[in-house]
This record gives sequence, structure tokens and C-alpha cells, in this order.
Amino acid sequence: MTVDPPSTRQVELVEAAYAYALEHGLAGASLRPVAQAIGSSTGVLRFLFGSKDGLVRAVLARARTDELAMLAALPTDGDLRTVAEEVWGWLADPRHAALLGLWVESYATSLGDPEGPWGEFARRTVADWLALLGRAQPAGVRRTAAGAAQRTAVLALLRGGLLDLLATGQRARVTRAVREGIVEITPG
Repeated sequence: MTVDPPSTRQVELVEAAYAYALEHGLAGASLRPVAQAIGSSTGVLRFLFGSKDGLVRAVLARARTDELAMLAALPTDGDLRTVAEEVWGWLADPRHAALLGLWVESYATSLGDPEGPWGEFARRTVADWLALLGRAQPAGVRRTAAGAAQRTAVLALLRGGLLDLLATGQRARVTRAVREGIVEITPG
């Protein structure tokens, strides 16, 4: 089965809807206000994306592109501690708060609606992050149950720190806790 590439108008509307989602979220939005905010109509959005779910899937795919680009830019040739600290630096950067807010909304919605347009978002995100952290481990460690547990603990710490940071804005407190946790999880 071949899939036609998106039209120029579809790409423009996904970019506009992505910008809207970064600012306002998407889970509770209805199609009409989104269409109005991005300079379109519900009819055009339904024609191009099939439904709100189709637009949501397209916006999530766009967000995942940013996530994967960020993951690809992170160094993985160091040790797990160094990579975890680099990841935390990116997560704690205030310039990424809107993207991470959308990520949290999408992650939570994915858990609550596994059959909907967010369906695989959380599972795929966990797999992406565990793969990144695994590449930072020596091959002999990466392939062990202890290595899997270690990178899972690092991911849990990073994700928990991110949620705390987004909820409180207390960057110094959360960063200190995350950095101390990374040292405990990745003894060097």
C-alpha cells in the first residue's frame, strides 16, 4: 500500500496546528477553534485529515519529528551518566517548555486512550528514550538485565524530574535532585 505524500496545504496546516498545540494543548480542543486559530475551516481539516483524530495523528507525528531530532543530536558516545546529564540539560531548558508540555499532555492522553489517535505515543516514546540511553551504555552492559534496569531507572528519574519541573518551575531544586539521582543510578 502506498501513501501519498502530504500536500503543501496539509504541511502548512500541520505546522500551524502544531504551533497551536504547543501553546494551547490539543487533547481537549475541538476542531472548530483549532481551525479558526490556524486560518482554516472544519470542512477543510476534515477533507485533508479525515477527522480531528487524523489531525491529531499528524500533529503528534510532527511533534515526534522534533523529539527524534533532539534525540539524534544528543551525544551517545559517552557514558550513561554523561548522556543522562545532557538529556536533563535539554529537558530543563526553558526554551523547550512548550514542546515538553505537549509531550506530557500527549503521553498522559495516550495512557488514558490507548485506542485513540494518541494510542501508541507513550509506548513509542519510552522505546525511543530507552534506545538512546542504551546506546550510551557499553555493549556488555546494554545487553544485560542490570543494564536494562539501569537505563529504566535513569528514564524514570528524568521523566519524574520533568513532571516536577513543569509543575513547579523550581529549576534549581529539581536539577539538583536529578543530578544527584543520576550519580546514584550510574556509579562511576
